[in-house]
Amino acid sequence: MAIKKSLTKKVAFKISAPNAKDVRLAGDFNSWDASSTNLQKSKDGVWKRELALKSGRYEYKYLVDGQWQRDPLNNLFAVNTFGTENSVIEL
Repeated sequence: MAIKKSLTKKVAFKISAPNAKDVRLAGDFNSWDASSTNLQKSKDGVWKRELALKSGRYEYKYLVDGQWQRDPLNNLFAVNTFGTENSVIEL
């Protein structure tokens, strides 16, 4: 009997927010806990974080200085229970 290995892929999340003081990432991959996934700011003002995610469909948003924001680089989205939009990624 073969053991099925769950496939994980490295996913780079990034958002340009040169004037932001704090950028976090929340989604169903971290139980929507924005405090658990902060991004690092590069010199060009782009905030980045790489995560290893299992294959599947995920919804996520950025929290930029306390304001929820969809991923401007991703045009896939879904309407959430609050009537706003979450970005969607499928691996």
